Amino acid sequence: METKKVAIVGYSRIPFARINTAYADLDNQELLEAALNGLINKYHLQGKLLGEVAGGAVIKHISESNLIRESVMNTALDPATPACDLQQACDTGIEAAVYIGNKIALGQIESGIACGVEAMSNIPFESAPRLRKALLKANKEKSVLGKLKQLLTPQLKDWMPIPYKGQEPKTGLVMGGHTEITAKYYQISREEQDQLALKSHQNMAKAYDEGFFDDMIIPAFGLDKDNNLRRDTSIEKLSQLKPAFDKENGTLTAGNSTPFTDGASAVLMGSEEWAKANGLPILAYVTFSEVAGIEYVENKHNLLLAPVFAADRMLRKAGMSLEDFDYYEIHEAFAAQVLATIKIWENDDLAKKFGLEKALGKIDRDKLNVKGGSLAVAHPFAATGGRIIGTLAKLLHEKGSGKGFISICAARGQGVTMILEK
Repeated sequence: METKKVAIVGYSRIPFARINTAYADLDNQELLEAALNGLINKYHLQGKLLGEVAGGAVIKHISESNLIRESVMNTALDPATPACDLQQACDTGIEAAVYIGNKIALGQIESGIACGVEAMSNIPFESAPRLRKALLKANKEKSVLGKLKQLLTPQLKDWMPIPYKGQEPKTGLVMGGHTEITAKYYQISREEQDQLALKSHQNMAKAYDEGFFDDMIIPAFGLDKDNNLRRDTSIEKLSQLKPAFDKENGTLTAGNSTPFTDGASAVLMGSEEWAKANGLPILAYVTFSEVAGIEYVENKHNLLLAPVFAADRMLRKAGMSLEDFDYYEIHEAFAAQVLATIKIWENDDLAKKFGLEKALGKIDRDKLNVKGGSLAVAHPFAATGGRIIGTLAKLLHEKGSGKGFISICAARGQGVTMILEK
């Protein structure tokens, strides 16, 4: 069976905002609808019946079980457009693009939207098991007395909500805790991490000044720019920040780690035929992608290193090495995680310890996250994939040719890579 080429046709996102700032009172659906409506208006999709919309949020309320379909129904798309939710931690946005892309390649659909959203400011709290059971039983009781009896069974401490901690269930550590272990294991210095963070902010500030984001970011809810960008940061300021996870001997700080963030993004995808028929540009093609997992419970330094495997498999299938790309978009969950991953890719001995035949090649640092990365723009978990795909597609479209490499790490020891070509 001959497969169709998969094109990136358009992109849209709302500004990303640090938790409890501009979007403090908004939920996932409100943020996602803003990004989707921005895409629809930009590419004149009103009334269009698309093949499918896919995406998700990493953290949702129970009422958001059909988040994507509900959001689509509140846009100007033809309401017959189907939609589905998926979730793969921080890989969610790019995995949605893989899902839509595969359906286009197989001829099952001609067009689709991959999207992602995170409303961390409106994060649900967990309740104690004893309280939850009491509430369920109280709901079944018919009399007020019966309901009251059930509600009196939990202890006082059971009524306290349990806040989100972001811990890995199998280790009890948060991502930053794991990445501290990674930084020590691979000898990633504080200075290297701060330099990468500084470069991320500098590149993004320059991109804003050049107008690169003017057609990418849709103003929403009173915000027209990402509010995590620090134009005035410096090595001196970054070096003064205290460790955030290992308070005594740590190197990860608030400056070289991403904060909790609200935001949403959307990517329009289609076959060549559909794009031409609708008068839409082909910005880039998705040519290869790979997802991988890694053991991280025994080897706690591994949590965010699954892209090591994903990149190796993908490059072997593509017949490429790391040198073959014009741009590299690597998600900066933490500066240490980026630096450790690159160190493994570029070093024969480290690569072989992962079972790879050899190093994957070298990355020209001047081609890495040239418009800024997650350390500057911040990281609404499920929305980051769409941001990165949109940024890379625009870079390749403006250049007129070339290849771009994407790598995103995720919780639970997972990672995804992708190649875009023009």
